[in-house]
Amino acid sequence: MKILVVRFKQIGDAILSSVICNTLKRTFPDVEVDYVVYEHISPLFENHKYIDNVISITKEEQKNPFKYIGKVWKVTRKKYDIVIDIMSTPKSEVFTLFSLGSRYRIGRRKPKRGYTYNYKIEEPRDAKDKVDKFLKMLKPLEQEYKVIYDNNYVITLTSEEKSQMRKRMLDAGVNFSRPVYICAANSRRESKIYNTEKMKKIVERVRDELKGQVIFFYSPDEKDFIMKFYEKFEDKKDLFVNINTKSIRELAMVISNCDFFFGNEGGPRHLAQSLDIPSFAIFSPSASKKEWLSNANERHQGVEPGDVGNCEGLDYNGQYNLIDPDYVFDKIEEMSKKFIVK
Repeated sequence: MKILVVRFKQIGDAILSSVICNTLKRTFPDVEVDYVVYEHISPLFENHKYIDNVISITKEEQKNPFKYIGKVWKVTRKKYDIVIDIMSTPKSEVFTLFSLGSRYRIGRRKPKRGYTYNYKIEEPRDAKDKVDKFLKMLKPLEQEYKVIYDNNYVITLTSEEKSQMRKRMLDAGVNFSRPVYICAANSRRESKIYNTEKMKKIVERVRDELKGQVIFFYSPDEKDFIMKFYEKFEDKKDLFVNINTKSIRELAMVISNCDFFFGNEGGPRHLAQSLDIPSFAIFSPSASKKEWLSNANERHQGVEPGDVGNCEGLDYNGQYNLIDPDYVFDKIEEMSKKFIVK
């Protein structure tokens, strides 16, 4: 049996929806599972124990409809038995259009689209989080198979990759006999960025009171933001901006060598959880903790404005300002004492 899972989105969405691949592989141990993602995200899923082939959609293919259609045609010549279109957009539906012979063509029920799906999934109202929502797309398979659900999203790194990055971090001055924190000071969406003065206060307390070393990571587009944030610190001791990552997989390698992740909610935070590095996330008013802190537990926690105050009558910034940096630090300190052993 051959199964194709289509997911066009950014880091967090691709990681969370990969639980579909986990579940399919556990349900059908001999199945071949292929996962379609954007090119810049695809390195994350190399050597993934539940994914056989990662299919990349390049930027050129995204922009050029003829090249995109040609790519989809080529991919679907594999004649998949099951095609699951998580995105369910006119663009992603081309995969099921070219797979009309597939026994299961599953997508979301949306107005005026999805004509090539033979199973349309209603938007679930009872999903406990994003992961649960994605897994409900496998419901049609239950009519024929006993589906073994797996809601744990994971990223697999080799011991060699971890060791290579650890050496680079040592060369950059990181002391692994002391706690190593990694901070998401920025976000791809400007509206999700927590006040930088407040974030600065959290970082300083982590360094000074928890004796932590703090790594700031960034993509090429985020470098200017992070460097300006770094310059806010009069005392730059134990703060690192010199550990460059060339890909999202290298960022995963850095995170895997850290003791704790904190900062703005987003894809890198999901990456930390997929590597089971303890994490604490700050959620903006536009991000639902219930949905995006999937599989929340003692090791992976977060705060949103409604957790610390009454949001009624407050504008966006007013709601965001309810999150006090001392509250965030206290949570990080509590978790650090429990999960960091040096």
